[in-house]
Amino acid sequence: MKEQNKKDKLTDNTDDFLEQMDHSEEGGDHLEEVSAQDEGGKDEANISAQLAEANDKYLRLYAEFDNYKRRTTKERLDLLQSAGKEVIADMLPVLDDFERALKALDNSPESDALKEGIKLVHQKLLKILTQKGLKEMASIGTIFNPDLQEAITNIPAPTDDLRGKVIDEVEKGYYLNDKVLRYAKVVVGN
Repeated sequence: MKEQNKKDKLTDNTDDFLEQMDHSEEGGDHLEEVSAQDEGGKDEANISAQLAEANDKYLRLYAEFDNYKRRTTKERLDLLQSAGKEVIADMLPVLDDFERALKALDNSPESDALKEGIKLVHQKLLKILTQKGLKEMASIGTIFNPDLQEAITNIPAPTDDLRGKVIDEVEKGYYLNDKVLRYAKVVVGN
């Protein structure tokens, strides 16, 4: 009987121990579930942060590329507009020579055919350069502007209304696509 009691106690103790183990395992599972949920929450927050960072990088990269496209397009347009700048600038003395020749022919008794020929060539050259974006600066009678004109000399103004204004133009100024290509050389009244 004593042995039976010992067996029963041992069985009861074993059952209690196994029951405690089951509860502790369930509690462990519960703890694992809680920590898995915490890790899942952390993983979700981490993934959300990574997604936001990647989205931010994408937007910045897209903005940089868009700015690059605009900048290169603008540079290309500027290059096309000013591609012939040097050639046109080199042609300006020829244009000046034509104008001087026309003034000289007006005072000479040369033939009208020669005058007409020079006028035609002058007009043709001027028309071609105008199509390429060349535009004459109007200087005579305007207020002296040092941003557009270069004062060669100052002379006493013939009238008071010409003070500070351009009286004569020694060399014409020109714009190329609304940018100053050559400054006008002028005489200013004092």
